[in-house]
Amino acid sequence: MVRRIKAKLVLQLRNQSLSRRAIESAHGISRHSIQAVLDAAELAGLGWDDVADMSEAEVYAVLFPGRGVRESVFAQPDWARVHTELARVGVTLKLLHQEYVDASSRAGQAVMSYDRFCRLYGDYAAVSGATSRVGHKAGRSIEVDWSGPTMQLLDPTTGEISRVYLFVACLPFSRYAFVEASLDMRQESWLRAHVAMFAFFGGSVPRLVPDNLKTGVISHPREGEVVLNDAYREMAAHYSAAVLPGRVRAPRDKASVENTVSHVATWVIAGLRHEQFTSLAQVRTRVYEQIDAYNRQPFQKRDGSRLSVFTTEELPVLQPLPAVSFEISTWSYRRKVNKNAHVVWAKNFYSVPFTHIGALVDLRITDTMLEVYRNDERLTSHLLLPATTVNQYQTNDADLPEGRAFQAWDRTRIQDWAARIGPATMTVIDKIFEAASIEETGYDPALAVLRLSRRFSPARVEAACELALRGPIRSPRYAHLRPILDTGQDKTGHVPQEPPADDGGYVRGGAYYAGETR
Repeated sequence: MVRRIKAKLVLQLRNQSLSRRAIESAHGISRHSIQAVLDAAELAGLGWDDVADMSEAEVYAVLFPGRGVRESVFAQPDWARVHTELARVGVTLKLLHQEYVDASSRAGQAVMSYDRFCRLYGDYAAVSGATSRVGHKAGRSIEVDWSGPTMQLLDPTTGEISRVYLFVACLPFSRYAFVEASLDMRQESWLRAHVAMFAFFGGSVPRLVPDNLKTGVISHPREGEVVLNDAYREMAAHYSAAVLPGRVRAPRDKASVENTVSHVATWVIAGLRHEQFTSLAQVRTRVYEQIDAYNRQPFQKRDGSRLSVFTTEELPVLQPLPAVSFEISTWSYRRKVNKNAHVVWAKNFYSVPFTHIGALVDLRITDTMLEVYRNDERLTSHLLLPATTVNQYQTNDADLPEGRAFQAWDRTRIQDWAARIGPATMTVIDKIFEAASIEETGYDPALAVLRLSRRFSPARVEAACELALRGPIRSPRYAHLRPILDTGQDKTGHVPQEPPADDGGYVRGGAYYAGETR
């Protein structure tokens, strides 16, 4: 680098009556340089008083205009275009440098090296106030987390105050943010917040970067594969995204959302601290309004806002959303398919193809559907019965073979079976249904009685029912009939009376102790 003459220093020393020789010997400035400064000052009509308040660089520029401004011999890239292109998926500085080299070579111009290209791009980003694009790409990832600070919700009836948790999501490229209020941080709330987030952004990304919460990540070992929660992995796959959690105790892996969480504490929690909320819907409305204002707030060090950068540069490159939003689900594993080709869920029965009788299947339950899986194969699906129903059958005809053995049980069918055994059995079954407050609750105890005919002969079951009806039990059931059959009392026709209470135990007579025998 060419050394500049300290023009201001020369003028200051000259004003102090130092000779050119003294200036040369004291500060190592050559006589030719000193003379050049004095001649330039005389030509410009400037004295010390004129330049006393100016900087060294300004004095030099006034005395020697144009000198020291070096024109690069290399062709200069369009740095604004480089900055814009670098935001696109897959575009790197290496690729842009190669394109620059190709274009300049065709024009017969000298080209700069890759190292100089990278350094000058960094200088451009620093001077223009633009955020360097080397770290983040538009539409490539979303960082998600729960906010540590919470809000409050007042129950107007009881006066009880409960917490409101805030789910925070951020697109690192534009810093565009989304916040969803929730009453808890359980898995269902976590998944519903993600569904609302994708709808808010209007698109998806290839990568989700969460914290290592159990609602999303089961384990994240230092070595080996990350184990994800099944429901979270399924949700991410629905939106064509991969879950790549940050390293344990490494908040820099998701620095954007960590920074946004702190901003949310100011813009949302602190901004709404004087307002009282009595419903979650009310909280969400005000949170949406606050986060919209946050996204519209202009940047301090560059042009535009989070909303403008998102709208113009990031939204166009987001992946399109699936036609149907993800439906939240829970899983129940290793459910056995009963002999009637149905599986039980929430006290109701759902059919499974009869070829899987006795197999263990997994159930996926959503708000409206129940799906049956064996390994990775979906066997069948049903509309979910209301939570208020009990002992109802949801049956697909295609799941069952022909024949009455696979028909759904009802009172008429149960009574027909009882009539084939005998009148006493029919009476027992009728009494069971009379004691049931809801007809469906009588199915199971009635069938338990009738199934005794599979272990014992129908004649013995009929005799046991007849014997039980003669006793004090108003509505005999399986628990009363099975002991009669096990002990064979149905064959003798009577039940032995209970032995009298023992007042003092068995006392041996004196002859026993005298050694007498009989």
